[in-house]
Amino acid sequence: MDQFYSCKEAMHNCSPENGFTIAHLYKEEKTMDMHLHDCYEVYFSISGGKQFLIGNKFYPITPGDIFVINQYESHMLTQIDKMLHERIVLFVNPEYVKRISTKETNLDQFFSGRPDNFSHRLSLNDKQQKLFLYYIDKITDAHGYGHDIIEQSAFMELLVMLNQISNVNLVEEDHNDYGYNQHINEILNFINQNISTQISLEQLTSEFYLSESYICRIFKAATGTTINKYITSRRISVAKAALAEGASVTDAFEKSGFNDYSNFFKAFTKTVGISPKKYAQCSLS
Repeated sequence: MDQFYSCKEAMHNCSPENGFTIAHLYKEEKTMDMHLHDCYEVYFSISGGKQFLIGNKFYPITPGDIFVINQYESHMLTQIDKMLHERIVLFVNPEYVKRISTKETNLDQFFSGRPDNFSHRLSLNDKQQKLFLYYIDKITDAHGYGHDIIEQSAFMELLVMLNQISNVNLVEEDHNDYGYNQHINEILNFINQNISTQISLEQLTSEFYLSESYICRIFKAATGTTINKYITSRRISVAKAALAEGASVTDAFEKSGFNDYSNFFKAFTKTVGISPKKYAQCSLS
């Protein structure tokens, strides 16, 4: 399998037919705001970095960390070391994972069978890191006769390994002890607890007894994005999850907390690439 050197290209080529793609990256691409996509993401850090924001959880990034993100979780990298940012990113199609799972071995639980208080981060030891890279090399070195069988078997073994590790280690971490402003953690929790309602900057200033300018400044410094962009991304995440579970477009609109349907439709279509109705049809087909 050929590996990509761009996250966007790898993401674009991930499909039910291809199953998964791999990107090996050495420098930061254009920084993306909070975003989400229809593929699972497995992010393996080689060089480390500063922090990852997934949903309402901050994580420091250290060499050997793996982050697991599903299609309903908005996320972004922030405060990355511009000198070096080496990582391997796998984009995995959810339907493909379900297809290669068995009655006895659900490979999808690594991505979706998780409690609310889990951690997106797995910190691999040296032996686990070497085994992870072994499977990646086996997949990317496979060419010619039998390459598809080698790629799929190595990928399945990789998922088995990660599921085994996650069954032991995928538990709640303290996300408030990483040196970030305590106000940011409180603001993120408040936004996510009230995402189905209207949330204004004035409401945040009243809730936390802070000025608008101060809230905007510390939020952007900590997350790399604005409060409005973060809230919009989280609302889209809620809507996607609701539609995938069979909710009507109207119900998804109401659950996601947008102030009017027009804004909901425009934001959803721009972010996801298709309309809410089309997304619901594709999810349930």
